[in-house]
Amino acid sequence: MTAKAGHPDQADRAALGQVQEGSALIPVLAVVGVGLIGGSFAAALRKRGAVGRVLGVGRRSSSLARARELGLIDDAATLEQAAAQADLIFLSTPVGATGALLKTLRPLLRPETLVTDAGSTKANVVQAAREALGDRIGQFVPGHPIAGTERTGPEAADAALYRGCNVVLTPLAENSAAHKAMITKAWECCGARVMSMEPETHDTVLASVSHVPHFLSSVYMWQVATAHDSDLRMALAGTGFRDFTRISAGSAEMWRDIFLGNRSAVLAELREVKAALLQAEQALQAADGDELQNFLERAALARRFWGSRSGLS
Repeated sequence: MTAKAGHPDQADRAALGQVQEGSALIPVLAVVGVGLIGGSFAAALRKRGAVGRVLGVGRRSSSLARARELGLIDDAATLEQAAAQADLIFLSTPVGATGALLKTLRPLLRPETLVTDAGSTKANVVQAAREALGDRIGQFVPGHPIAGTERTGPEAADAALYRGCNVVLTPLAENSAAHKAMITKAWECCGARVMSMEPETHDTVLASVSHVPHFLSSVYMWQVATAHDSDLRMALAGTGFRDFTRISAGSAEMWRDIFLGNRSAVLAELREVKAALLQAEQALQAADGDELQNFLERAALARRFWGSRSGLS
């Protein structure tokens, strides 16, 4: 779905208890990286009347021009221009770039400007932020929306992307209550559910349910694509192949940084996956139908339970 700028509808305002008519929660928003995540954040806030002006910052002028055509941003800006004007700066870039961006921002930030991010790893981001921002660390509220698709670029932006999704904040001791409340309200205006946890807890859990699935999907897709008869295999592939490999089509740059940034937790989780794989492989090797069926049934029941509970089946 392509996001377009639009006026907030009455249902959105009523459901979210919006700010007073004629005002905006975020007068000026700057989005660094106007793709799926950043573009959807801007589109959702704009749809709900929670943002005034939106500035887009990025490496490619063509992407920023497209984001403006789609109504995701009002103007393109440099990082310096964004820091001079924005009330909130949203970093939606590969996590490996966070430290350098914050280092550049440090001398430019106005005291009242807040910065948040959408990085899929948090412990390394917090460490990089502390090194980059120093005594201005209180202006940075780390976050991670648990949402996304394999699509990239401004065309992938969707104002409804975060509706009903979880957003994890890993606030710092230096963040004021008002700053945490501001970022929480912004995400709630996008339709998200907000929770807080420690960065290390976030990284351990996300390694299991987000990072390793992508790692396995990518490794499997690579194995099929490099087989001598890959054309025939993919010609016969159906919905199971489609569903299992869908996420491997995501941004290689982004996922490289995620795997490296959360390397210890991902490696620990991969060891657990290998142990489970070995158990299933041994049952198959021994032609142990009972053990194999038990393994498959437990997995199927767990998946059905999760699907019914999460609403994401």
